[in-house]
Amino acid sequence: RLRSAPVTIRFVTNTTKESKRDLLERLTRLGFDIAENEIFTSLTAARNLLEQKQVRPLLLVDDKALPDFTGIGTDDPNAVVVGLAPEHFHYEMMNRAFR
Repeated sequence: RLRSAPVTIRFVTNTTKESKRDLLERLTRLGFDIAENEIFTSLTAARNLLEQKQVRPLLLVDDKALPDFTGIGTDDPNAVVVGLAPEHFHYEMMNRAFR
């Protein structure tokens, strides 16, 4: 019904554990008729803000989430993006983020 209605459809999630592409593949396997541009995640919002502010982040996100930041400069970071990534929350990385 929604597809035939005159409305824009978006699938919104706050997940930071997987890229939009991985999420699309999982939802498609579950039977959802969905396009990648219909998915909006917290990583999408973070990327949009990084681009708007023109900053270079240290990405404290799960490795599976990194594809959502392709093309974003991360050398000499002046910002930090934090997602669900317990494997990256150790002294060395946290010290780097705070600096």
